[in-house]
Amino acid sequence: MPVNFPPRFRGRLHDPRTATVVGRLLGPAILVCFLTGVFSHYLQEPPTWLAGHLPTRPISGYRVTQGLHVISGIAAIPLLLVKMWTVYPRLFVRPPVRSVLHALERASIAVLVAATLLEVFMGLLNTVQWYPWPFSFRQVHWSLAWVIIGSLLLHLAVKAPVIAAHWRRRAAVDPGGDGSDGPGGAGAGLDGDRTDADRMDRRSLLFGLAASVGAVTLVSAGQSVTPLKDLALLAPRDPDTGPQGLPVNRTFAAAGITADDLRSWRLRVDGPEPYELTLAELRAMPQHRVELPIACVEGWSKSAHWEGVRIKDLLARAGLPGGAPLRIVSLQRQGGYGVTEMDRAYTRDGLTLLALRLNGAVLAPDHGYPARIIAPNRPGALQTKWVTRLEVLA
Repeated sequence: MPVNFPPRFRGRLHDPRTATVVGRLLGPAILVCFLTGVFSHYLQEPPTWLAGHLPTRPISGYRVTQGLHVISGIAAIPLLLVKMWTVYPRLFVRPPVRSVLHALERASIAVLVAATLLEVFMGLLNTVQWYPWPFSFRQVHWSLAWVIIGSLLLHLAVKAPVIAAHWRRRAAVDPGGDGSDGPGGAGAGLDGDRTDADRMDRRSLLFGLAASVGAVTLVSAGQSVTPLKDLALLAPRDPDTGPQGLPVNRTFAAAGITADDLRSWRLRVDGPEPYELTLAELRAMPQHRVELPIACVEGWSKSAHWEGVRIKDLLARAGLPGGAPLRIVSLQRQGGYGVTEMDRAYTRDGLTLLALRLNGAVLAPDHGYPARIIAPNRPGALQTKWVTRLEVLA
């Protein structure tokens, strides 16, 4: 019977030097994506030690960080694919496992590759609000981020000698001769820069990679980077499209709200001195006008002019002049975030409004008529629409 030998890979770019150079680009993209993701998660679900200390400044902080999160995640896709291409011959090494330590190393790389691919895939589908899986996107996305960082740090520690040997332009022979297996390490192959042809091929590869990263960034980043909005051909959301010049993620019909709900609307404020207000009474209170961005986790953002009553004024009327943590209850019956919480840092901020008007006009039903929350440096998912009750938590 014929003997099947593993294939031989003669491509000059399946080498540690190329993998190291691509890894130096992929690493910062993953780091930016991770750090901005942690910031977003803590703004949405603040831990106990952050209670009362969430930052409300800069007012566009979440717009910038979440924009960077989505941009860096999309830019990481071509970087990740090229990184995997440079090292995929290591899948065919024989024997596949040489020792217990080698088996653990390959298992950690498998976890790193699988988690990274799934994380990027899920994040990309989230930008278009398509969730074909039965589990919670946010919880799984958050957990996978920590799996990636942990397995990446382990992989970098194991491959540190190979990475160091091929970090500079001209590298010596690969110490150990087995390169790397995953998207965070050094690479695979036998040696580094051997000829001028190698370096020319590598430059061509990196030029094409830079062009692809630049292209996907230019055609998608415009949903959060205003100067690029005319180039955002592949951005899933146009920030200028929607009622009153602002996009809508969930319409009032999709939220299960009826016209009768809006006609019978009252605002209930629970506190030491609870009270109720009709819409006319709310409009009779001092109105304040602010310019604040609304930024969603999908990556789009847009600044707008909002007008309404300050939350701190509503709480002062309820006997809480210093502000207080709030539970905000919406009329919506379907979809997430019908009940949200607001930290004391927001409730005592003069820019936090129960908004009644948007861009000079009464709120459209899809934008939260008759009243919605708008606050600085706050995720769009927490800018609750169709607010009907404010409950003091402490």
